[in-house]
Amino acid sequence: MNVPVTPKERLLMALLEYKIAVVTIESNHLVLEKGYEVEIEQNGIFKLKSDGYVVAPFPDPEALCRFITYDA
Repeated sequence: MNVPVTPKERLLMALLEYKIAVVTIESNHLVLEKGYEVEIEQNGIFKLKSDGYVVAPFPDPEALCRFITYDA
């Protein structure tokens, strides 16, 4: 039986897989290492921010993690 996975759980699993540290979690807002922040919108889009500015919206957490690790 498959248990439904929320967008937040999917993001946390992807961050763990890509070894990206989470500094704080507050509701649907995560602060990550390297000054990044992620806001999980109600429609499941992951909005990546840096220094308070939106970098890009991502439809899936793996693409977001690839972007962060590529930027390293």
